[in-house]
Amino acid sequence: MSLEKIQLRKLLKFFYLDRSELVGALRNDIREEISRKPDEESGGGDFFGPFWGDAKKFAANEIDLHAATAERIESNRLRRRLYPLLQDGFLNWWNEKRRWRNEAFTIAERSPSGLFPIEEIGLTVRVENLLALHIEGGSNRAIYPYFSETPALSREAARLGLWVLNETISDYEVEDLRMLDILRSTSYGVTDCPFEGNERELFIRKYNHIKSEWDRLRREYPDD
Repeated sequence: MSLEKIQLRKLLKFFYLDRSELVGALRNDIREEISRKPDEESGGGDFFGPFWGDAKKFAANEIDLHAATAERIESNRLRRRLYPLLQDGFLNWWNEKRRWRNEAFTIAERSPSGLFPIEEIGLTVRVENLLALHIEGGSNRAIYPYFSETPALSREAARLGLWVLNETISDYEVEDLRMLDILRSTSYGVTDCPFEGNERELFIRKYNHIKSEWDRLRREYPDD
């Protein structure tokens, strides 16, 4: 089942959708799961992947993001609405809100990634494709992207995301981690969203809710 091994950003989106939007999103997920080949993994994030790859290359001073975005849209017209919004959101954050904007930095050669299992509920959360920076003076940043239009990344959602990142990525201190809501040009760290000690309990409760909804809706669809 697709919910049993899932991207962090997709799970956070599901957690905070309102009731009607959640049902629609889960139905789409179920239909994709039914149509997927037995040996094919969920792609999750393929629509946004090319943009994020370009954003990371831009951060490394390898490409012009405006030109890259235009090329992506030319190759796939389905991107013509969201890709410019993602471009503008990322550039606004990059140019105006980076806390290291007056400090030299380099892009880490290896993007941190990992799997976060919660065995008692049969869940594995996938964490990958972060933008990792080494900043002059010895500090670091590992930035996890959130792409969704709806819902916005709330402080509680960011707190749960940071908790998962901290549990998964061992090479970075918790103070180095950021959740980035690209469309709203807003990033969150633990100083913005301090842990409250109930993150695991809250995460499991929210997962169990959407899993029960997924199971209920799945029974409406034939196996063949």
